[in-house]
Amino acid sequence: MNVPRPIDAPAATEGPRDRLGRPLRDLRLSVIEACNFRCPYCMPADQVGDDHGLDAASRLSFDEIETLVRGFARLGMNKLRITGGEPLLRRHLPRLIERLAAVPGLDDIALTTNGSLLAGQARALRDAGLRRITVSLDALDPALFASLSGGRGRLDDVLRGIDAAVDAGFGPIKLNCVVQRGVNESQVLPLVAFAREQGHVPRFIEYMDVGTCNGWRRERVVPSAELRDSIHARWPLRPLQPHYRGEVAERYAFVDGVGEVGFVSSVTAPFCGDCHRARVSADGTLYTCLFAAGGQPLRPLLAAGDTAVAGHVADIWHRRADRYSEERGSPAASRRHVEMFLVGG
Repeated sequence: MNVPRPIDAPAATEGPRDRLGRPLRDLRLSVIEACNFRCPYCMPADQVGDDHGLDAASRLSFDEIETLVRGFARLGMNKLRITGGEPLLRRHLPRLIERLAAVPGLDDIALTTNGSLLAGQARALRDAGLRRITVSLDALDPALFASLSGGRGRLDDVLRGIDAAVDAGFGPIKLNCVVQRGVNESQVLPLVAFAREQGHVPRFIEYMDVGTCNGWRRERVVPSAELRDSIHARWPLRPLQPHYRGEVAERYAFVDGVGEVGFVSSVTAPFCGDCHRARVSADGTLYTCLFAAGGQPLRPLLAAGDTAVAGHVADIWHRRADRYSEERGSPAASRRHVEMFLVGG
């Protein structure tokens, strides 16, 4: 299939460009480093103890988070995604969303969650100003789902959370599935069928070497092209024009008109050249790449206000040259990466 060329995003506040000419448009903000799951590709139980993330004092306060987001917005960041760990573990999260929704220049606030706690919070999050929700869903088989959550999750809880989000006015819900060969590729077609029936958008993500504790092996990567061809054989697809330049997922519509599907192909089709995303961990550390070896602490600047934050971040961004996915396997590629559960993927 031929994929349409990306279109440029709508004009935004002029801000810094990195060494490769990439702007800063998207912030992935972790509000908590703890998680109630132990997914093997992210936070394996044998590597990350149950006591991880219990030090609430290390996390940015809501005041600090608001100052940080206002600083990023001054630089042209207009899309914010709330992540974790599991962000719904953060107490009073709707109060934070309400404050961030009032930040000038911020057009979109989204959240990525494992969905297990969503049923009880979906309505409050919607009322607070959250615009979109993405739920991680790696299997529809209950036993396999439980195994892939490290024995911590129940599929029924997640499905109830998805239904509650729809009832609250979110929709369509994006369903993210990380596909691993020999683990859950059998779930791809059932997930597509479920998404089509329920009006959701499945997105299949190549298994990535994020962090250092997930035992990543390239032979367990299922290329997006392979998944796309398998889905196309069952439900014919046609490529869609990207919404904006730098969109992570390649999108395809079902020819019969029943929804769409997306593919995130960081391993087999890197998209570093258009990456305009920054990530901040729950303790206020800025990472300029999902695969960064280290970060820059921003917390000491927050007392000085959002203008000081903006100036410091702009200086960091001007020096940014990250493109790990394009360098993967070469001598230039770093072997140290921040753990995914600290920066929300």
